[in-house]
Amino acid sequence: MAADSEPESEVFEITDFTTASEWERFISKVEEVLNDWKLIGNSLGKPLEKGIFTSGTWEEKSDEISFADFKFSVTHHYLVQDSTDKEGKDEVLEDVIPQSMQDLLCMNNDFPPRAHCLVRWYGLREFVVIAPAANHDAVLSESKCNLLLSSVSIALGNTGCQVPLFVQIHHKWRRMYVGECQGHGVRTDFEMVHLRKVPNQYTHLSGLLDIFKSKIGCPLTPLPPVSIAIRFTYVLQDWQQYFWPQQPPDIDALVGGEVGGLEFGKLPFGACEDPISELHLATTWPHLTEGIIVDNDVYSDLDPIQAPHWSVRVRKAENPQCLLGDFVTEFFKICRRKESTDEILGRSTFEEEGREIADITHALSKLTEPAPVPIHKLSVSNMVHSAKKKIRKHRGVEESPLNNDVLNTILLFLFPDAASEKPLDGSSSTDNNNPVSESEDYNLYNQFKSAPSDSLTYKLALCLCMINFYHGGLKGVAHLWQEFVLEMRFRWENNFLIPGLASGPPDLRCCLLHQKLQMLNCCIERKKARDEGRKTNTSDMYPGDAGRAGDQLGPDNLKDMDKEKGEVGKSWDSWSDSEEEFFECLSDTEEFKGNGQESSKKGGPKEMTSLKPEGRLYQHGKLTLLHNGEPLYIPVTQEPAPMTEDLLEEQSEVLAKLGTSAEGAHLRARMQSACLLSDMESFKAANPGCFLEDFVRWYSPRDYIEEEVIDEKGNMVLKGELSARMKIPSNMWVEAWETAKPIPARRQRRLFDDTREAEKVLHYLAVQKPADLARHLLPCVIHAAVLKVKEEENLENISSVKKIIKQIITHSSKVLHFPNPEDKKLEEIIHQITNVEAIIARARSLKAKFGTEKCEQEEEKEDLERFVSCLLEQPEVLVVGAGRGHAGRIIHKLFVNAHRAAAMAPPEEELKRMGSPEERRQNSVSDFPPPAGRELILRTTVPRPAPYSRALPQRMYSVLTKEDFRLAGAFSSDTSFF
Repeated sequence: MAADSEPESEVFEITDFTTASEWERFISKVEEVLNDWKLIGNSLGKPLEKGIFTSGTWEEKSDEISFADFKFSVTHHYLVQDSTDKEGKDEVLEDVIPQSMQDLLCMNNDFPPRAHCLVRWYGLREFVVIAPAANHDAVLSESKCNLLLSSVSIALGNTGCQVPLFVQIHHKWRRMYVGECQGHGVRTDFEMVHLRKVPNQYTHLSGLLDIFKSKIGCPLTPLPPVSIAIRFTYVLQDWQQYFWPQQPPDIDALVGGEVGGLEFGKLPFGACEDPISELHLATTWPHLTEGIIVDNDVYSDLDPIQAPHWSVRVRKAENPQCLLGDFVTEFFKICRRKESTDEILGRSTFEEEGREIADITHALSKLTEPAPVPIHKLSVSNMVHSAKKKIRKHRGVEESPLNNDVLNTILLFLFPDAASEKPLDGSSSTDNNNPVSESEDYNLYNQFKSAPSDSLTYKLALCLCMINFYHGGLKGVAHLWQEFVLEMRFRWENNFLIPGLASGPPDLRCCLLHQKLQMLNCCIERKKARDEGRKTNTSDMYPGDAGRAGDQLGPDNLKDMDKEKGEVGKSWDSWSDSEEEFFECLSDTEEFKGNGQESSKKGGPKEMTSLKPEGRLYQHGKLTLLHNGEPLYIPVTQEPAPMTEDLLEEQSEVLAKLGTSAEGAHLRARMQSACLLSDMESFKAANPGCFLEDFVRWYSPRDYIEEEVIDEKGNMVLKGELSARMKIPSNMWVEAWETAKPIPARRQRRLFDDTREAEKVLHYLAVQKPADLARHLLPCVIHAAVLKVKEEENLENISSVKKIIKQIITHSSKVLHFPNPEDKKLEEIIHQITNVEAIIARARSLKAKFGTEKCEQEEEKEDLERFVSCLLEQPEVLVVGAGRGHAGRIIHKLFVNAHRAAAMAPPEEELKRMGSPEERRQNSVSDFPPPAGRELILRTTVPRPAPYSRALPQRMYSVLTKEDFRLAGAFSSDTSFF
């Protein structure tokens, strides 16, 4: 058995060499990707235009492949170009070298300012890179590098791909690539050297030429000339003649109303540090030939002043600290705080001590609920003032987050009418003659849902912003808000209108806080009108009313009226633009009982005509009453209640909850008809003996249809009747008309209970946390920041900034129109504003450095301004006239000043040294520091490896900086016989 089993075991150990190895699988995956991307065959594009690498569009596509369990990403980078007709080219152009080999010699795009490193080193328009997929992975060992390179070579050979294929080796930060490009009988090897320390013999042109020639190993004795392109980069960091003009704000000066030129209500602007950190001057010699120029370890002809091309780029300071950006960001941070005002200020604002000081919420409920207590006995202002005394008792003056001077300055800024001993009684609306009101900037509040830029809300937002940034932070904000709420309470109690708010009902285009303040102003206006009306009208009352006019005029003595009206008493509906005054009901229910109780019945007109007409506004032009032909009078009516958006929402929710049932629909109609009922009562009082038809003709003319008919005598007469919807049995209008009694507006129950609404607003303000406040006012702050940026941009006139500001406005209007915008979106807006501020600061910095304002000649000034604006927008700007142009002379002077300061050369000696033009030319090299970077490109076309081989392009790029030395070579050889 043992003997039999031996041959069997040998059979099982046979290896199947037809199975693909991991390496073969990897190669086939590379080939598959190249095929998918259609990178096979020869595709020649048109010659590269000058600067196309920077101005053109680069695209890339990626895929992922793996070698065993090691993942690689394959990326195809290419310059987007117009497609050319490729049909039939493969046959015709079989002997033409690949496109990338031709690009090695192209001089139109040397040293592109912004491009992939391989584009800069080799001048390629298209290439593929295979790199480890994970950032921390790296191909380090030489054997793995060779394995990858051989995989690439096989894949290129199998597919016929003529696009260069690179493999990234070593750590990612070293940017080390090796690669290959294959064509018909030709191959280019891309090789690289990367060192930390530069060998001395390779710091100049002659040493690098030696490397290049030895690497080519050209068998020809008279070597074809080598074409050379050189670029030296000089860095200027020290701006000696110039200091950054932005002074940090003087915080102590704020009490006087100014902060380093900053007033209350004005936002700061500018960078606290120079936003331009370095200026890089690149001096380029684009077309030199070996032998024309000397550059070795002893002497160099490369004088930067004599360089034919100068180009400049500026290095921007990373995230410079910008005042406006910080201002808005710090305010935005309040939105994330959770504390209430009481918690921030250290103790409860209203502490309960015995029964004499009740909790504020109880006070509010007592004010808003009907109760027999006369209103004057429970004075909220007394309670608030005593609470204020308690606050001051617990928290000493020195503990207050805001000192009195600052607080008084702010309150005077917010309430200018408080400057006089007695607040102004006149209209508090914003000045309509203000020319700003018409401007597009002023109307930004519509888009941002903020508040007009001359309103109290807007000013409050700016003051809170400033307090938060300069005084007491969050505590200061809480303190100012507390004072603001107390001021609102004082104004309501004393009938003083709030300044800086447009008159009329709440403007729903503004933020909710602004609407609330407008609502409070409406309440003050109504209360003021009623109090004044009460004084003037006591003499005009009926004899039966005179005795009741005293203290019993509060809202709580309306219970009898309420009972008579039933559930129709509540007003839910309306908002109106008119602001006519009205009078409180005088609670004379007995008069109603005696006067025309039955007036609404069919036989009513007789009784009604005996009533004295009341509450007439003026006579209607044409209409007369239908039954007796007397003129129809338009009555004085109550105004519908103004509404803020949260009340409107609440109302619509309540109405929606009533459902679609018949009972719900009826109740909804009753709730919405309070205003209609009030108008009917006023109409009946003004027109005794009227019918529903009379009311409809005035109130809703469309519902009264008139037709011409022929009467019995054959005359054409007008005959009118109610519309079909008015004739529906038990419709709302008929019901309301039957319920309505002839009561003039001044004696009706108020549609708008200003006392209750004012207390609701004051309570709403009192319970706002600083975070809620910041959320309400953030649109105003963003609005102010955008206006500030626009104002500053107008001084500089930067076209790119104009576009960004438009984008910010569009973006903000979309985000801020939602009730609760996401924090991330708000941060984006603030970040955009900060970016614009930084760009404007950079423009100012560059204008100061290049002295655009000092130019006497208009043409030179325009050139310099154009140059400065290009520096802001383009990665690199060509200096017209190089070192001899106007901008070039300024740049030279900047370097001279910096160099003089570094060498500590006295100005006199410097002036002597720069005496004659000849001496100046000889010493101008020392005006510049040693170059921070030296770049050289060496090119030639030689036959390799034999003298009879095809002449092919060879190229070597070299870059030398303080801590980096790199050689990137592309060496082509003819593979036809080798």
